Amino acid sequence: MAAATGPGSAVSGPGSGGPGPAARELFAEGLLQFLRPAVRQLDGHVHAVRESQVELREHIDSLATELCRINEDQKVALDLDPYVKKLLNARRRVVLVNNILQNAQERLRRLNHSVAKETVRRRALLEAAGAYPQGLAGK
Repeated sequence: MAAATGPGSAVSGPGSGGPGPAARELFAEGLLQFLRPAVRQLDGHVHAVRESQVELREHIDSLATELCRINEDQKVALDLDPYVKKLLNARRRVVLVNNILQNAQERLRRLNHSVAKETVRRRALLEAAGAYPQGLAGK
């Protein structure tokens, strides 16, 4: 059987019928370039949500303090304790969600760092092997 010389010949490895190492590396690089903006955008959104959660927690604390003060200053006995408890419960849930988001953001940061590190490593390997495409070498 003769060797393939068409467009698919660049992606098939010798005798395996599957993609060669250079084609896999090129695919991985393209996939990383495709996903990196989405990861960065997601990281930005998580950061914005965390900031708004901190702000919400501060407002809940302020409102709970104000309700306690109003409750103490009232001559007529209004039972605001259930509302204060609801606010404190909401604050606890906000803190819990904020902790979950913080952990997810830290995992995302570590993943992004690992991807960048692996990209640099693979690019260096491909450049050393002389198989790195010239159009992507400057990225």
